[in-house]
Amino acid sequence: MSAASTSLRAAYDLAGKAVIVTGAGGGIGRTTAELFAAAGAAVLCADISDGAGETAGLISETSGQAVAARVNVTRQAEVEAMVGMAVERFGRLDAIVNNAATISTQLTADLEEAELDRILSVNLKGVFFGCKAAARVMKAAGSGSIVNVASSAIDLALPQTVAYSMSKAAVAQLGKCLAAELGPHGVRVNTVAPGFVITPMTSRHFTKADGSIDEAKKRQVIAELSRGLVLPEPTEAEDVAHAILFLASEAGRQFTGQILRPNGGISMPW
Repeated sequence: MSAASTSLRAAYDLAGKAVIVTGAGGGIGRTTAELFAAAGAAVLCADISDGAGETAGLISETSGQAVAARVNVTRQAEVEAMVGMAVERFGRLDAIVNNAATISTQLTADLEEAELDRILSVNLKGVFFGCKAAARVMKAAGSGSIVNVASSAIDLALPQTVAYSMSKAAVAQLGKCLAAELGPHGVRVNTVAPGFVITPMTSRHFTKADGSIDEAKKRQVIAELSRGLVLPEPTEAEDVAHAILFLASEAGRQFTGQILRPNGGISMPW
């Protein structure tokens, strides 16, 4: 084996590392948790639903190491307990992926305060709580990687998504500020801003009242969203997971305060 291939393997090897993924019950979170486990990491799969246990079970079936935790990221005490659980179970915390999110599609004039609070609590406060709890552990250890998941909504003016877009833009700025704070302590903080990805959250666009998928509507939605892409294929969960893995691994050791955009070219900011 050449030195180059050995170096390549080492750059993405997470054997002996411990990672937390929130929103791991499905979609990008589940795919990311499975990829981290495949890279050798022990993974704490966190979600407000039973999906966290299902993801941990899938990882265990493939000889990976995972535990599940039911966590409401809007509650700081639960997030801190989640981080404590990872350290207790695995003896360390090398990375956290703050991925849990929700969405609302309403016109600004119709958006009630309670709905605004709900979106900001999950998408912004939930990420902040994850960053805060993980930062304490990582700062003490002198190393670590925090990866927050935003959205292409930070670059695009999307109607009827004001609360969601506001929250994701704030997440991107949070990553930059925290990177400046934690860099001197060996901790990196980055953001991933994917384009439209078919997940349980986004499937609402083509899900029938009985829970089944309207395949014709699904094809229509994908076609409409693909019009803004430079690349011919829409972004998939695996594309986002690989970007997250890069940022959390040694391969991305010189990346901090950055925003990676696996979005098919739907936005191209400087």
